[in-house]
This record gives sequence, C-alpha cells and structure tokens, in this order.
Amino acid sequence: MSKSLARVAAALQAAGIPSAPVEAKGEIRTAEAAAEQAGVAVDQIVKSILFQGESGRLFLFLTAGGNRVDPVKAAALAGEPLSRAEVEVVRRVTGFAIGGVAPLGHLTPLPAFLDPRLLDFADVWAAAGTPRHMFRAAPEELLRATGAKVAHFTG
Repeated sequence: MSKSLARVAAALQAAGIPSAPVEAKGEIRTAEAAAEQAGVAVDQIVKSILFQGESGRLFLFLTAGGNRVDPVKAAALAGEPLSRAEVEVVRRVTGFAIGGVAPLGHLTPLPAFLDPRLLDFADVWAAAGTPRHMFRAAPEELLRATGAKVAHFTG
C-alpha cells in the first residue's frame, strides 16, 4: 500500500468514518470517471481543488463533481487573491499528487471549504490518495473530519 493511500486509510479510521479505500478498475482522474466507477451521479464525487493565496498559503475547496470553483468567490472566502496551486507545492504540502488529492490525510492541515451541494446526498465519494483509489463517506462525516466550512464558492 502506498504511503498516500495508507495516510488516507489512517485518517478515515482516526475520524471514525466507517469506510476503506477501494481500488477502481482504472485511473479516476476526473469526476466523470470516478462517478462511473462508483455508479453514482457526478455531483456525488468530491473534487479536492487547491488554490494558493498570494501569502503562499494553500486553501482546499471540496466541490461537487459537476460544479466549478468561482475564483472571485473563493478569494473572498480565503481573504486574499488566489491562483491555482502549483503541482510541486500541492505534493509538498498535502503529500498527494494531482489526480489523487484526498480531502483528508494531508501532511499539513489546510483551511477548507465544502460545497453545500455535497450535503444533498446520503453519501459521496472522494479520492483516497492515488489516481486509482477512492472512498465513500456521508458528507456530514467528511465535513467533520476535514474541519471544512460550508460555503457558496461555485459559479
């Protein structure tokens, strides 16, 4: 088991989320591919989108699969101008590669915001640290485990 996958499994257990990462049949780098593998609607897929503030700090936006982060709304929540986080910064700060960034189990705790659309479902699916693994959780469990704030940041 990769270090990233093990970190997510440990974070799930520590948070009391009764779920274990599952391996997909192929890579699940898009919300559409993940939804197909899980057999759910695309909005039940949690996209972990990272932006970097001009301060250098990263911000995590947990977004429903069919939604897009509105940069103006996201910057207002962060309290500073934002740009897409660079690949090497994401890996260094979270411990995950792009395409497998999980909403929890990061090397460094991050301020996080959760798309309220995710709360419309009994369960959602998120990346589990690799481009081939994901896990299922109730959105309320994910909200608690990540310490995210529910906020409107999509457009």
